[in-house]
Amino acid sequence: MGKIISIANQKGGVGKTTTSINLSAALALKAKKVLVIDTDPQGNTTSGFGINKNELENTIYELILGDCSIRDCIIENVIENVDIIPSNVNLAASEIELIGVDKKEFILKNEVDYVKDKYDYIIIDCPPSLNMLTINAMTTSDSVLVPIQCEYYALEGLSQLIHTVNLVKERLNPELDLEGVLFTMFDARTNLSMQVVENVKANLKANVYETMIPRNIRLAEAPSYGMPINVYDPKSAGAEAYMSLADEIIGGKGE
Repeated sequence: MGKIISIANQKGGVGKTTTSINLSAALALKAKKVLVIDTDPQGNTTSGFGINKNELENTIYELILGDCSIRDCIIENVIENVDIIPSNVNLAASEIELIGVDKKEFILKNEVDYVKDKYDYIIIDCPPSLNMLTINAMTTSDSVLVPIQCEYYALEGLSQLIHTVNLVKERLNPELDLEGVLFTMFDARTNLSMQVVENVKANLKANVYETMIPRNIRLAEAPSYGMPINVYDPKSAGAEAYMSLADEIIGGKGE
């Protein structure tokens, strides 16, 4: 049975989408079958795999509203071993359309239950806010991986996210765990990056991954070509970092 990991942080620009795309691709390269679920209305994970998000008939939006089944909206083998449930801007309306819907926190979980046995890992890219889409992702997941940018305000909002994870655990999904914290945009040449890492380790009772994702031009370029980094430039520092993270996750160090 597959492990389901949400990648969440309500701060934008911390590397959620980059991690969703490249961790999935790295796991796939290690012969794991992966389903990526894009729950962000911006649809950047969808386009990061080279999919035209504006020409899709069935997306997670139609799935959440009950207009299609989960099998109808899975796009298979966007790269080898990776399937995706895509997203686009239509999803932004889902919050309003779900007002009054019974058990709306479990819509995604109930659908994913039909297919989760087909996958080794299911990676859910969450929107940069703590809304109903994020709650759906967390009720579906076994754990939450939190990317943190190595910057001065890194800890701001993190306590709020951990509070949300604990609330979901208490009320909706007792199985939910904090998978771990992943440092992104790390620059070993700056004192600030090192200070942020030490600060988080000192203040956070959670696993921190040994792998740190470096600031890397190739990593930033890859989405505009619709490719994961290990396809776009497999020898880059960014590609090597995500392969290392995949090893940690497969090895269960985040547990």
